Amino acid sequence: MAKSRTVYVCADCGGTTPKWQGKCPHCNAWNTLEETVESSTPAASAHRYAPLASASPVRSLSEIEARETPRQPTGLDEFDRVLGGGLVAGAVVLIGGDPGIGKSTLLLQALASMSQSNNVLYVTGEESAEQVALRARRLDLQTGNVNLLAEIRLEAIQAAVSEQKPTVAVIDSIQTLYSGELSAAPGSVSQVRECAAQLTRLAKQTGIAIVMIGHVTKDGALAGPRVLEHIVDTVLYFEGDTHSSFRLVRAFKNRFGAVNELGVFAMTDRGLRGVANPSALFLSQHEQQVAGSCVMATQEGTRPLLVEIQALVDSSHAPNPRRLTVGLEGNRLAMLLAVLHRHAGVTTFDQDVFVNAVGGVRITEPAADLPVLLAIMSSLRDKPLPRGLIAFGEVGLAGEIRPAPRGQERLREAAKLGFSIALIPKANAPRQPIEGLEIWAVDRLDAALDKLR
Repeated sequence: MAKSRTVYVCADCGGTTPKWQGKCPHCNAWNTLEETVESSTPAASAHRYAPLASASPVRSLSEIEARETPRQPTGLDEFDRVLGGGLVAGAVVLIGGDPGIGKSTLLLQALASMSQSNNVLYVTGEESAEQVALRARRLDLQTGNVNLLAEIRLEAIQAAVSEQKPTVAVIDSIQTLYSGELSAAPGSVSQVRECAAQLTRLAKQTGIAIVMIGHVTKDGALAGPRVLEHIVDTVLYFEGDTHSSFRLVRAFKNRFGAVNELGVFAMTDRGLRGVANPSALFLSQHEQQVAGSCVMATQEGTRPLLVEIQALVDSSHAPNPRRLTVGLEGNRLAMLLAVLHRHAGVTTFDQDVFVNAVGGVRITEPAADLPVLLAIMSSLRDKPLPRGLIAFGEVGLAGEIRPAPRGQERLREAAKLGFSIALIPKANAPRQPIEGLEIWAVDRLDAALDKLR
């Protein structure tokens, strides 16, 4: 008879310990241990983790034939962009996001499009079959070839996938599944890890592409153990405010494509629609030039985007002036203000400084340094920047302006959208002139500010 014992599993790293502790002994995270009941049946569980193929001999890397992996388009161009061109046979994709942001809608649209030429399966564990049918009818989707299974038991899902042999299977969601091999409740660390591992094994064994929907915690991270992200091939996150009609899908891990790729969607009454010109979302349409606004050219994966940076500098009435950023790194703002004071003689120690990236996009690259400082100077002087100006560049602690990668693509995107002046690092200056775009190449912060006086 199988014996069961109580263990505590870390929600971050998946490590186990026989007793509860405040700090995980494996990853040193606090308050992440969760109680679970583990069944000790080594003979029964040994086959579950057996290798898919026999051990192969050691070979030289040059002898192995490398070929391009064929991809299956989803029918949604923006979704294909984030995936790296489409779904790969045997790939496992994990997509997470806040409730109601559009994860199920996006995947149902993709399955409806792929079902015209492929066998697809939609497994729902959160909603009934009738609810999924109502959503498909509301979105006016052609779902006559979409197979649906309402089930949360892992073994039944594996049997259905093996029988149907679909090209793509969607699991909605991984936190609702449970395996009969474990006595823990669905959504627990052990159940999520076990179900994800078994579905990944099934995908690799049969060549079926599996897309799993995952819940997120209040901090925005995927619920469940951190090992969940290590198991799968691709991790996508839905971003955006549920009160806004725009959604961003970003790739944080992709074994078959580029990371930090960005897909932009608009939520309509007919579901999610790809946005052909996403730069227009992040640019405000001002009737006249306003102070504190600067447009920057950022790079999201392989796509250049134009984003408006807004700054507001106001007199502070508190001993400690506020430094607030939205969509940008807060600690970097404090550093940039120190560089502005040291190398340009501009003091803001008695000013509140607020910086915002328009459109809800998050900018993590240092090429936003120069546009942020230009927007701050414009707000501080209450003087708009020249019309048609675009800027990018990293600002160093010594006051130098460093180049940004893929500068030529940023400049071409700016010229295509009608910008006429580009304030850029000297190292990014193009060798050939770009039609309709005047280049101001600078190598120091004070030289950049002198250009705008």
